[in-house]
Amino acid sequence: MPEGPEIRLAADAVFSAIGDGPLEGVELALPQIARFGTRLAGQCVERIDTRGKAMLTCFSSGLTMYSHNQLYGRWYTTGPGKTPRTSRSLRVALHTARGSAWLYSATDVAILTPKQLAQHPFLLRLGPDILDGALTATDVTARLRDTGFARRSLGALYLDQGFLAGNGNYLRSEILHFAGLHYAARPIGLTSAQLGRLARITLRIARRSYKTRGLTNPPKIVAQLKRDGLPYARYRFAVFGRAGRPCHTCGDEVAKTVVGSRRLYFCPSCQPGPR
Repeated sequence: MPEGPEIRLAADAVFSAIGDGPLEGVELALPQIARFGTRLAGQCVERIDTRGKAMLTCFSSGLTMYSHNQLYGRWYTTGPGKTPRTSRSLRVALHTARGSAWLYSATDVAILTPKQLAQHPFLLRLGPDILDGALTATDVTARLRDTGFARRSLGALYLDQGFLAGNGNYLRSEILHFAGLHYAARPIGLTSAQLGRLARITLRIARRSYKTRGLTNPPKIVAQLKRDGLPYARYRFAVFGRAGRPCHTCGDEVAKTVVGSRRLYFCPSCQPGPR
């Protein structure tokens, strides 16, 4: 499932294709939203926000389209008059003179008034967005110390959207690796220095992934691995998906386990388990 950086990048692409210009065509294929087609025609997409893995397309009328890709949903963008080449099922298509945005295969889509948006049950359960520019390391540290989170293992906590929205499986492995922390460690057992470092790295890795379109390794390591001739899949991550390969820091073999029914990768030397 795409994580916060991928959803934000998709939102950027959609807004680039259809933002600001009036909608010249609206296709709403799901029965629960079909009646809004005529109301949205002629409206402008003023902005597209993201909350974790949900996208909020905000129209000039005050309505907002909530969409969650879940496992199979995907946005496409095209130039005017062009259609994506895909066998997926169309859910939403928004057309302007400049281009079109197409949502396929998603099932969790709703058109909401401001009041409905404020009361949306999924959004109410979310913690702060990991890519929110106003979110600081101090804020993240405070959440790590919160009694609702402090006694949970980091491996479980870093998948909880109520802790930080937009965090996900590859970010979890990468953040814990760069913080030098084992997945079984708990915030309550960490020093103030460790908590501060974890908070800073949490934001740094998520924002790096967004800015680089998916890279979590530091630029110097990426540059060296590229010079060594490695493909994108081999230089993208420090540990995620690299079980059995050497850690870029210490050379020990990266290990794989399962936490929260999701695969997790770590370096046993750089991330020793709690005593």
